[in-house]
Amino acid sequence: MVAKPRQPEDEIAAAEAADLDARFGGLSPQEIIAWSARDGFPGAIAAVSSFGADSAVLLHMIAEVDASLPVVFLDTGKHFGETLDYRDALAADLGLTDIRIVTPDQAALDRLDPDGKLHQSDTDGCCEIRKVEPMARGVAPFRAWFTGRKRFQAATRAALPAFEAVGPRVRINPLARWGTSDLADYMRAHALRENPLVAYGYLSIGCFPCTQPVKPGEDARSGRWAGQAKTECGIHLPGLGEALTTAAH
Repeated sequence: MVAKPRQPEDEIAAAEAADLDARFGGLSPQEIIAWSARDGFPGAIAAVSSFGADSAVLLHMIAEVDASLPVVFLDTGKHFGETLDYRDALAADLGLTDIRIVTPDQAALDRLDPDGKLHQSDTDGCCEIRKVEPMARGVAPFRAWFTGRKRFQAATRAALPAFEAVGPRVRINPLARWGTSDLADYMRAHALRENPLVAYGYLSIGCFPCTQPVKPGEDARSGRWAGQAKTECGIHLPGLGEALTTAAH
């Protein structure tokens, strides 16, 4: 496949992200969030949250800075019921006032996944219509967004920076350098509500057909698309950047 030429907006974002990572990437997660929300991208930044296994940590830090900051939640139509209940309960706990729910395009579902079983034959195709396209719409209004991704979660994230470019926008990973003990200590210190599925061994929680409990000794994302080479749904891969670049024109 021939790579698409990078657009000028993408080049600007890439340079900006590299500069920000060099200047602020070594700060604490709380400092990264506070600077990004108040000084770096005021009024033009959101958070993206799956309300998964350790989402409470990032969302609590954001709420401490600005509880009105938009939080984008992607409802794929395939979430565990526990996750949807947890989303509402945690948002109430933290006083988050702007949860924005984005959903797949119904016409695309009707055309490409009319029986809801596309995940059985084409996981990438399912993620494209249920995650990548709607997520591009969800973050399109913003210049930057926070995620809860961390380096320890998988080998594919081992070099994850705090600031990175995605198409013409900047994605910020304040918790990139944190490990499991950091997260556990923070959860305990602030008595944060935990997604109930964690108690059953789900350490990375996505859509129910493609998520399994993690086996002892495996990385936190091994329960996602178990038995397949697939490791990411697509919202963290180049396809999202291409969708965002298209949306910018």
